[in-house]
Amino acid sequence: MSVLEEILDGVRADLAARQERIPLGNLKELASKQPPARDVTPLLRSPGVSILAEVKRSSPSKGSLADISDPAALAVDYESGGAVAISVLTEGQRFNGSLDDLRAVRAAVDVPILRKDFIITSYQLWEARAHGADVALLIVAALEQNALVSLIERAESIGLTTLVEAHTADEVHRAVDAGARIIGINARDLNTLEVDTSTFHRLASLVPDGVVRIAESGVRGPHDVIELGQDGADAVLVGESLVTGKEPRSAVADLVAAGAHPALNNRSQ
Repeated sequence: MSVLEEILDGVRADLAARQERIPLGNLKELASKQPPARDVTPLLRSPGVSILAEVKRSSPSKGSLADISDPAALAVDYESGGAVAISVLTEGQRFNGSLDDLRAVRAAVDVPILRKDFIITSYQLWEARAHGADVALLIVAALEQNALVSLIERAESIGLTTLVEAHTADEVHRAVDAGARIIGINARDLNTLEVDTSTFHRLASLVPDGVVRIAESGVRGPHDVIELGQDGADAVLVGESLVTGKEPRSAVADLVAAGAHPALNNRSQ
């Protein structure tokens, strides 16, 4: 069994428990009371390379990363540093996240919020919207093609933008065929958990012009932001290096400054 399959088994078990506690109708009612979702797309299309900063306590590859007792305060630091959006891990078993984290971050910042999880049903999309998310992650490797298409359509119908994550050329093609307008290319192999920093360089050209490209995993500092921008990234999603550092606000600001580097000025937007 692959790492992804093990994670999905845990996700299904946790999901079943939540569905027993909270009927779908209740989620829809909560979602209807949320303010309209914020549109992240124009922010990602702005000149240079935008920064999405992640609230992330743990990972399957590294175990515990940071004791984040106040995710809202961390998100405020990210926003103050110039992040255009905040990603919040809500998976509990491997990433030690929760929907409570999502709700707390939503209450603390004004920028768009991404629910980062292993979403396999529309119930989770309603959860995301009910807790204030504006964007939902869909992982191509976790979904059959029909399910991917259906979830993209359902997300849009309830006001969510989707970030569709791919790891291979085939997955990029599947994301494009499914109608994804924002594609994240993740450098981490979901089977081995190893990071190949050449992944974005190899796959970015497969994403059509007009579709937002986000580089995920392996971003250690400003130099990586510039390099990924030169390879065609519109944005980068950064988590581990921020939560393990000492000053997240200044760390984000350094990445934002790199994203505005003159070397990226000639990129077509």
